[in-house]
Amino acid sequence: MNTKKHIILVAGETSGDMHGAHLVEALKKLNPQISFSGLGGPHLQTAGVQLYADLTKVAVVGFVEVLKHFGTFKKNFYLILKKVKETKAAGVILIDYPGFNLRLAPELKKLNTKVIYYISPQVWAWKENRVEIIRRYVDKMLVLFPFEKEFYARHNIPVDFVGHPLVDTLKINVPRERLLMEHGLSAEKLTIGLLPGSRPKEVERHLPIMLDAANLLLREFPQIQFLLLKAPSIEINRIKQYLSAHLPFKVIEHEIYAGINASDVCIVCSGTATMETGLLKKPMVVVYKTSLPSFLLAKLFIKIPYIAMVNVIAGRRIVPECIQFEATPQRIAAEIKRMITNEPKIAEIKFELTKIRESLGESGASLRAAQKILEII
Repeated sequence: MNTKKHIILVAGETSGDMHGAHLVEALKKLNPQISFSGLGGPHLQTAGVQLYADLTKVAVVGFVEVLKHFGTFKKNFYLILKKVKETKAAGVILIDYPGFNLRLAPELKKLNTKVIYYISPQVWAWKENRVEIIRRYVDKMLVLFPFEKEFYARHNIPVDFVGHPLVDTLKINVPRERLLMEHGLSAEKLTIGLLPGSRPKEVERHLPIMLDAANLLLREFPQIQFLLLKAPSIEINRIKQYLSAHLPFKVIEHEIYAGINASDVCIVCSGTATMETGLLKKPMVVVYKTSLPSFLLAKLFIKIPYIAMVNVIAGRRIVPECIQFEATPQRIAAEIKRMITNEPKIAEIKFELTKIRESLGESGASLRAAQKILEII
């Protein structure tokens, strides 16, 4: 093996940054001589990747929101192409982030480097015509879900199912009772976890709605207590500005998985957090709002009936979704009430989430992905 290879990674969101870091660690175990650089965030940097820029700081969703940061994206787009030439990179690993990465792939293929896509964009959900870009310009898809392998195989695209890295990384370091005690909460009370998102705009749109839903629930169930689970990418002051002193909330800043585990049910912003909550077998209500222009444009393209990944994997609605106009405090509170007053329903959701966990394969997803990447480059 040529031990002097260089790999460039491109991750633009917190989840991709985290999964990319575990992939880099696995690649280093297999070949300690490989060097890494690219676009990402603090996780990739900690893993030893030389960062050209932190794209996670400008993580946005929606057509209008992306336009506001067009200059930043354009600058980083051409920076990556320049760095591929300078480093003579053996391969570029694109991690999700399709708006940027699917435009980058055709230019990368002109530079005599291997293009590997790790964590598939949701082309099976909308804009399926983007499959043609993947077929022409991506050497290998490494996917996290079995149905994605079937999808790409149907389109004659080289693909391997490696499993989901959360199976390995989702660990509980603090038991439920201890976490609640440390935050002055009771292990006997019903605990609801709030996960408003990992992007500032998501917090801005979702947290006030979630807090209003919590207030409605408190009026009817005064013994409920709440955990507000703050993503590492969100500054604490952005959270605190929405909180009032009389609400029984405790903000969890670090042990997010332990906080989910300590919750009986959760209200979750759609995204990676739904998978994390699902793998911990916690019933949830999934919430999402975006700008009206972005929502209306998305409606033209999205062709699947669900956005929560646990529902997509199951192929049916196993947890409620409150999207856009349905994302109201009244609707969210009603869905939570329906759950917490119906023990058979809670048991049914947990059973379905257990089946989803079993479908994601055994541990070692990052290592399997790393092995496939080394075969390609």
